[in-house]
Amino acid sequence: MIVDIVMPKMGESITEGTILEWRKKVGDPVEKDELFLEIGTDKVDSEIPCVESGIIVEILAEVNEVVEVGKVIAKIETDQLSTGQLKPKDETAEPKTEPILEKSEPAEIQSDLSETQSSKKIEKPFTKIKDSDKFFTRAVMKTARENNISQDELDGIQGTGRKGRVTKKDILQYIKSGKKLDPKDLVANKAQFASATHTQEMDHMRKIIADHMKTSLETSAHVHVVNEVNMTAIANYINENNASFEEQEGFSLTFTPFILDAVIKALKDYPEMNASINNTAITFHKNINIGVAVALNEGLMVPVMFNCEEKNFLGLCRALNDIALRSRSKQISPDELSGSTFSVSNFGVFDVTIGTPIINQPNVGILGVGVVKKRPVIIEDHNGDSIAIQSMMNLSLGFDHRLIDGAGGAQFINAVKKHIELTNLENLY
Repeated sequence: MIVDIVMPKMGESITEGTILEWRKKVGDPVEKDELFLEIGTDKVDSEIPCVESGIIVEILAEVNEVVEVGKVIAKIETDQLSTGQLKPKDETAEPKTEPILEKSEPAEIQSDLSETQSSKKIEKPFTKIKDSDKFFTRAVMKTARENNISQDELDGIQGTGRKGRVTKKDILQYIKSGKKLDPKDLVANKAQFASATHTQEMDHMRKIIADHMKTSLETSAHVHVVNEVNMTAIANYINENNASFEEQEGFSLTFTPFILDAVIKALKDYPEMNASINNTAITFHKNINIGVAVALNEGLMVPVMFNCEEKNFLGLCRALNDIALRSRSKQISPDELSGSTFSVSNFGVFDVTIGTPIINQPNVGILGVGVVKKRPVIIEDHNGDSIAIQSMMNLSLGFDHRLIDGAGGAQFINAVKKHIELTNLENLY
């Protein structure tokens, strides 16, 4: 039986999609739920699983073609046995050394949402992943550490995964071969690559990001203010409680939920920051929907945590971890990428001290979060001044001067600072 495969509906507001990549060709077998197609919309790129098992007999949409939702894009013959092209699985057969389509390994959650900014010990000689320009899955990183594969060596391994990504199979093959990459060759290869001049077309996600950033700068009157926050109490709390928290919840406790909790409280204090502008009309939103920037291999994604005013601290932690996981695995729906009323961008996970983030339209405000670092600080109290080592962080607030004046921006960032430093750590849950 021939089954029509149609362009799926990716969200309520999505009416069309662009074919980015076919993972299969005509004549190839495909299993139900196997990822065989990647499509792009004006919000997100998504990997699409097949709805039936069978043989692809016709592909009706070319790469880069824009197709309306519901239109037939491929046909699959599901009567596998009668075609003679697919055979029943032999339970006793030797496993294939080359799978038809390699399943992606579990996503590494090392984004704005999930990485704890406090220092962690990493076994040598494995270099911290943030020092690499490439993305490696958790399985690959673990295998590298266990076999004393340096980051430079890992960078030099030729990957067979999608877009040249190094898979677990690749690193195991490298270890089995016993071949070691010469550090001199690695340096030479990097220098050669860096000196090479080439031109390439932006991918679909980068085009979306570029368009959104350009539109935002053309729309809003951007102004930025900066303040520093003492994170010592929270840093000590995380160090003391992260192990038990991770055992209970299955993921690490980070600075981000503490910051978001303070942002929510400040937005309640200053509702004009939880607004949007459409020409000359101002909409003051009842709910607090926070867009959280997530850095991906392909670019930037800003999924939305809805109704944050209803969430307690633990709820924020779980929601953050959830959108981090689903963003990395491309399971975020387009409807989850719109509807924010305020945004937060945490570039501190990349060891950046301060930045000036661009407003996420149609928001009127965005908070930039810098890295938490220890440094000497003058402490003022009733006993006089003293110098102490404290964990400090810079916050930068970008706001739309069409609605928010300088005084309003200063008051808001000071409110966020106050709520962070006065966090009731004894009654978080």
